[in-house]
Amino acid sequence: MNALVQMAAEVPENPLVPPIPELVIGLVAFFIVFGFLAKKLLPNINKVLDERRAAIEGGMEKAEAAQAEAQQVLDDYRAQLADARHEAARLRQEAQEQGATLIAEMRAEGQRQREEIIAAGHAQIEADRKAAAQSLRQDVGTLATELAGKLVGESLEDHARQSRTIDRFLDELEAKAATDATKAEAGR
Repeated sequence: MNALVQMAAEVPENPLVPPIPELVIGLVAFFIVFGFLAKKLLPNINKVLDERRAAIEGGMEKAEAAQAEAQQVLDDYRAQLADARHEAARLRQEAQEQGATLIAEMRAEGQRQREEIIAAGHAQIEADRKAAAQSLRQDVGTLATELAGKLVGESLEDHARQSRTIDRFLDELEAKAATDATKAEAGR
């Protein structure tokens, strides 16, 4: 053994190349640790990685489903908003039509009331004119009777005579007025 040690001392050692027995022991220990890791640890790592991949894929699927649902809700909301706008436009149009109809009815009612007032006014004027003519006829008759009595020199108190005289006098006045009106129209 001494000889081996001497030989070993004489051969220069390469620091990069380990001794053969250490290399063999290191390789055997490496394969034992590698085999243990491959048998025990690698399946657990692969299982955790598969679970993680499944969770990520499931999360992505859930995210896509949530996004599709959100898009559907947005589309529904937009459709409801469009329907609401359409309904508001329809109600506005109906209100305008009802307003126009109401205005037309109010105008027609106002026109009818105006015509009724005018007709009542004309009727009142005609009644007042007739009453004034009657009153004037009586006043003129009374004055004519008094004047005729003064001119004739006798009293015309007899009612029948008074009525005939008044009627004759008024008929003459109306005939004269009608003749004057006809002449005035013919002169134009």
